[in-house]
Amino acid sequence: MPKIVNPEERRREVVEAVFRVVARGGIQQATLQNVAAEAGLAVGSVRHYFAGHRDLLTAAAREMVHRVEARVRDRRARLRPDDDPYTVAEDVAGQFLPLDAGRADETAVWLEFAVAARTDPELRSIAAELHDGLRTVAGRLLDRLGVTDPVATEHLAAVLDGLALNAALHPDRLQPDTVRAVLRQHLTQLPGAHRPGRADAP
Repeated sequence: MPKIVNPEERRREVVEAVFRVVARGGIQQATLQNVAAEAGLAVGSVRHYFAGHRDLLTAAAREMVHRVEARVRDRRARLRPDDDPYTVAEDVAGQFLPLDAGRADETAVWLEFAVAARTDPELRSIAAELHDGLRTVAGRLLDRLGVTDPVATEHLAAVLDGLALNAALHPDRLQPDTVRAVLRQHLTQLPGAHRPGRADAP
């Protein structure tokens, strides 16, 4: 009796393999052959779900967005009235940073994708979506802290981008504890910020 394959589960397996291949060897290594080998599948099985290199990369980028959104929603669902708003802001903003192995792989994919999108028009729309999504979240976090300055939103987004880039490029020199400390200091030193009586959802 032939094995029944769950298409969504198989796609997730392949995308996970893309993350590992890109994190280890860069975007050019994410070929059908390399990803199939990483996933322990035949090339034909991967080709059944993904047409080629760009399709694999696009799927990985969208999965990265989905993961971050899911973590932000989960944090919002766990909010309590007495949560410190700065702790909530730090937790939510931290979902964009390589603070553990999974997020480190996501950051590697993001960096590779951003570079590829610079010269590939077909990838730019997703890159723009990532860019705008980060700034939307940053703006909401600052709004909950009483900061409505759009320049502050860009400043926070730039801090997150810079921390993600440097932590990905120099993981031995920029440890997660240091990344958290820099983010915390930035949030607590925001001009005009206040501590509201309750932590609203980001």
